[in-house]
Amino acid sequence: MDSSRCPNIKHVAPTCQCMQREEKKGGRRRNKTDQQVESPKQIPISLLLSLSLSLAMDSDPDDPPRSSPNPNPRREDSSSESDQSDRLNSLTLQEQPSTNNQGRLTNGSLPPDFYSDEIEIVEEGVETNGEAGTVRNDGPPSPSSSGYAAERGSSVESSGGAEEESGEADWGRDKKYMNEDDGSASWRKRKKHFVILSNSGKPIYSRYGDEHKLAGFSATLQAIISFVENSGDRIKFVRAGNHQVVFVVKGPIYLVCISCTEEPYESLKGQLDLIYGQILLILTKSVNRCFEKNPKFDMAPLLGGTDVVFSSLIHAFSWNPATFLHAYTCLPLSYSTRQATNAVLQDVSESGILFAILMCKHKVVSLVAAQKASLHPDDIFLLANFILSSESFRTSESFSPICLPRYNAMAFLYAYVHFLDADTYLVLLTTRSESFYHLKDCRVRIENVLVKSNVLSEIQRSILDSSLRVEDLPMEKLNNNSNNESNLSNNNIGGPAGLWHFMYKSVYLKQYVSSDFSPPLNNPNQQKRLYRAYKKLYASMHEKGSGTHKTQFRRDDDYVLLCWITQDFELYAAFDPLADKAQAIKVCNRVCQRVRDLENEIFLYGESTFSW
Repeated sequence: MDSSRCPNIKHVAPTCQCMQREEKKGGRRRNKTDQQVESPKQIPISLLLSLSLSLAMDSDPDDPPRSSPNPNPRREDSSSESDQSDRLNSLTLQEQPSTNNQGRLTNGSLPPDFYSDEIEIVEEGVETNGEAGTVRNDGPPSPSSSGYAAERGSSVESSGGAEEESGEADWGRDKKYMNEDDGSASWRKRKKHFVILSNSGKPIYSRYGDEHKLAGFSATLQAIISFVENSGDRIKFVRAGNHQVVFVVKGPIYLVCISCTEEPYESLKGQLDLIYGQILLILTKSVNRCFEKNPKFDMAPLLGGTDVVFSSLIHAFSWNPATFLHAYTCLPLSYSTRQATNAVLQDVSESGILFAILMCKHKVVSLVAAQKASLHPDDIFLLANFILSSESFRTSESFSPICLPRYNAMAFLYAYVHFLDADTYLVLLTTRSESFYHLKDCRVRIENVLVKSNVLSEIQRSILDSSLRVEDLPMEKLNNNSNNESNLSNNNIGGPAGLWHFMYKSVYLKQYVSSDFSPPLNNPNQQKRLYRAYKKLYASMHEKGSGTHKTQFRRDDDYVLLCWITQDFELYAAFDPLADKAQAIKVCNRVCQRVRDLENEIFLYGESTFSW
């Protein structure tokens, strides 16, 4: 990279932290357990200089220049027909690339051993409306046997910081800043990048910019990873100034996060693992066979039209605690209503259904599984993200092949998805590819019973009325020896003793519940900062090698954080920065008691099994 582009950059010598895996000795290769290397490996300065130049920030990251969305976000495949034919023949793929009216490449078909039936993914035509770059779809969505049409939403620009999303629902559903590359000053100002590439250096996905324009940058990342691997080590992360570059290698797929958000390494690595899980949900781990047949295989066309899925997932890293707690949350319902819902799914669903899930947005209403089958919280989260990020699932009933990475990463299940109303949807999972009409009949019977028993109306009422508020915690008179600061924090805002927010995770159930944000945490950016503080607290409490800690009390200028971990639960709470430690501990005990009083309403106890 030409350093003349960045004349005012202060070069920082990056450091690399590696893990020793293997070493050659006496002509034999000896495996060693992963361990920290005291003296970091020295990576050629030409590679790291190229990376550090791209990461340099020469202006305020919270004030990025505006850039107009590119109406033509993807290039057509410029490879010659003969090269493409040879590539496809070597992979035994029957790929039929086609373009829409924007020249956007649609999804190619997967290898024959991916699906037992042919799955056609259709991309709808889009039309640009006006200078703002708003994209709309005219006419009804095209039917797709996969249940996923590669439609695109509106392209919007952030009005705050370089990537400060403003709330759960207010985010651009389309990929941002397609005209940027690693030579753009605006691209370098982004606080957090996610890049996916293959082991041959071919770009697969980039959060910002057109991944095809980042081919040179992807090659630099691939060279760094390969250099460390060739020496028998495994690279974990690189620090360059205030940036942290985290690497995750999953066979032939490399995932990289470049962040200056001060999130801990464990948190960023977990986010890369979830992104890889989302790839497996769409393609399964069998995609590795394509790389075995052709190391230069281009995986990007197989993920065509799924930018919105990954954008939604990355956005969830800022507001959804499930991404670092690895637990799911339930919609609060009365015990009798939840039991009635479970009974409906148990009695109506027939043999052949592996899982039946009734969900409201990202929250689980009811979950019924076949005997000896269980769902991991990460699979539930990734499945919900895949469904909610696509409008095609909302417009009609869908039957889509999906993979649950924590259940079986090598095989597809088949998901029947139908929205019962704007927020509530039913998911029926089976191993049989010909079960569409059977699952449709099951859905009709389930829906009829739910409507007649008023369960759907109870769900809508719960969405509006069932939130947990710290202000609703029972108040107790403070001791006379409490200091004035504690009384002040108790009487002003929030709950008792200045409690602003809490999260409670049941270790056994792998479920969590969190309160609504109390003032002054009513700003989306303040909420994002609190979640980042929670991530640091979570990482420090679960440090590998030192074991799980029991309690931690941390005070800074923004808030007091208190964490309490037992064999049954984990509690994370945020207080006013002037809160008294003794009073905060008493309030945490009161929170735990309040959760135990409501456990039948806020938790789903045990996955019910089908009656067959």
